[in-house]
Amino acid sequence: MRVLLVENDKRNARFLQKGLKENAYAVDVVNKGEDALYQIEIHDYDLVVLEISISGEVDGYKVCEEIRANENTVPILILSSRNSLEDKIRGLDLGADDYLTKPFEFPELLARLRALLRRQQGDFFPTVLHVGELTIDTRSQTAKAKGTPIILTTKEYSMLRYFARNVNRVIGREELSEHIWNENFDPFSNLIEVYVNRLRQKINDAVESPILRTRRGAGYILETPEEENPVENKN
Repeated sequence: MRVLLVENDKRNARFLQKGLKENAYAVDVVNKGEDALYQIEIHDYDLVVLEISISGEVDGYKVCEEIRANENTVPILILSSRNSLEDKIRGLDLGADDYLTKPFEFPELLARLRALLRRQQGDFFPTVLHVGELTIDTRSQTAKAKGTPIILTTKEYSMLRYFARNVNRVIGREELSEHIWNENFDPFSNLIEVYVNRLRQKINDAVESPILRTRRGAGYILETPEEENPVENKN
């Protein structure tokens, strides 16, 4: 999942970027409201983490307001040092989905981001995803096949999670690069093919029949038998 982090404090930005990357998020960082609006215009983000007090003429409130005025439904979590009730009400009324004040505990931030992703764009994605014989737990960032753990790198897990959230849908190379890598990704590299091939080998070796396939000229698809419910809640 790709996150836009809008943070004015460089130290906080480095801390947040590092922590999010370690939890399988691709992260772009800006410190000005104008830059945030530009990035949102040209990229399809899965989440926005937004500080209210940022550089430039456009503050975090205006960023939030402009995003919603453009009918963009990307989940927005305000993560701010402003902790008054009035600030929280204003941020939520302008379209933010959640408001977390600093200082904060990083596990709580991750839990809130997972909650926003589960109900993204009006759909509900459970914490545990099932695709055929695969089970993907988004809390522990683990995958199993028939109860046996599959050892994945952070990037491989991130790709599998995205495939599982879009099960039975062909996903093109451009879409993968947009949601799994940040803006520094070289679109002409063969990294996507390398990671998909590694993931496919690990997944297909763990299940009885191949489920991660290539559709020539179109992209990749994680398939599940039609008679099964492709995404269901473990609970």
